Amino acid sequence: MRREHPYSHAALDTSDMDAGRRRFLVAAAALTAGAATGFGTLLTPQPAAAFRTPARIVIVGAGAAGLSLASRLASALDGASITIVDRREEHYYQPGLTLVATGAWKASRVLDTNSRFIPRDVEWLRDSVVEYDPDNNRIHTATGQTVNYDFLLVASGLQLNFDAIEGMSPELIGSHGIGCVYDTPDHAERTWRAIRAFTETGGVGLFTRAPGAIKCAGAPLKVTMLAEHGLRTAGHRGKAELHYFQPGNALFSQPGIDSFLKQHFPEQRDIAINWEHQLKGLDAARQEATFVTAEGERVVEYDFIHVVPPMSAPVSVRESELAWQEGGFSGWLEVDPHTLQHRRYPNVFGVGDVIGTPIGKTAASVKAQTPVAVANLLSILRDRDPVASYNGYTSCPLITERGKGILVEFDYSLNMTPSFGFIDPYEEQWIPWLMKDRMLHAAYNAMLRGRI
Repeated sequence: MRREHPYSHAALDTSDMDAGRRRFLVAAAALTAGAATGFGTLLTPQPAAAFRTPARIVIVGAGAAGLSLASRLASALDGASITIVDRREEHYYQPGLTLVATGAWKASRVLDTNSRFIPRDVEWLRDSVVEYDPDNNRIHTATGQTVNYDFLLVASGLQLNFDAIEGMSPELIGSHGIGCVYDTPDHAERTWRAIRAFTETGGVGLFTRAPGAIKCAGAPLKVTMLAEHGLRTAGHRGKAELHYFQPGNALFSQPGIDSFLKQHFPEQRDIAINWEHQLKGLDAARQEATFVTAEGERVVEYDFIHVVPPMSAPVSVRESELAWQEGGFSGWLEVDPHTLQHRRYPNVFGVGDVIGTPIGKTAASVKAQTPVAVANLLSILRDRDPVASYNGYTSCPLITERGKGILVEFDYSLNMTPSFGFIDPYEEQWIPWLMKDRMLHAAYNAMLRGRI
């Protein structure tokens, strides 16, 4: 058992907040108005008057990207036939799942319905796409329908592949010490039950990260740090041994934050980092995890494990002509990383987790991508070249403990692009926590309605 790192268990000290609070609250007014949100700045303004067109536009997916696209297009166009395809009735505020999984929020705070956000003039086809036929400008659905389009916007999100881990299934979440923050409020709520039990008893905690692209790559890190903070708050940190398993040799894509975490985990939080470890399988009954390493397989016993499954584009995208056929983005939707237009099918655009780009599977990326995709589609409708450009902006309020975090914002070049000049992007502060806990959900809902 590792020794407990000397770390204060005191409640959040608010004495240092007053100096920056007034400046932040002024900026927060701008945030809620949409000038700056932690989701990036609005790159392309909406047109002043609706453009009249009879175009048939199909949007696949009613997540953050699909609803935002639908709202913007419904406002920007007159006479268009806009259809959104998604069978799910519920809408999940996925950025809040880490807070549910670590006990800060109730699951009800992240639950909503798609019907509240789909514009009245947009047809909602409650179905799912099983086949894309871009050569004939049509899609085929699970119920056997064929939908023709003039323009297609793919915002289907991604797919969690639990079956890629031997012995793992979503039904195990919340039992046998297994947690997984991803996908649904139910998973997050069951994860909180497992984390709460672990913080009460201690033991060996394992925290994993899947290889390849995943949504909200900061989530595994946040769950790790919030669980560690929960142990300290409960007075049981000395009873726990924590390990983070990274399939590569970096914890975060942005170099400055990667350097911070490589020091912060072992030195400040007493969390051991296990490099080049990929989770291969679980034996839930024995509470054992098997990892693949360069030296061979390694079996580790645990009392709690946070499982992050490998992720991919949905099968319907992955096996279609719309996917990258080779290279590092193979299987993801093939788009130009700046215009978000498909590189081989000019009447197809992509937004959100499904696209194959270097970074950006976050709600903040959706906020920056959506106006670019809409502006470029409008340019094509006007017989102009698409010129709006997405710079790769993404954002992660990297919560390090309840009451503290780091607001990480960067672009394709991995350069920091802070929205607030007085927030140090390399320092733990109270402001990112306040934004995450109190403000960003309202900004997210405004984004779904096309208001920011």
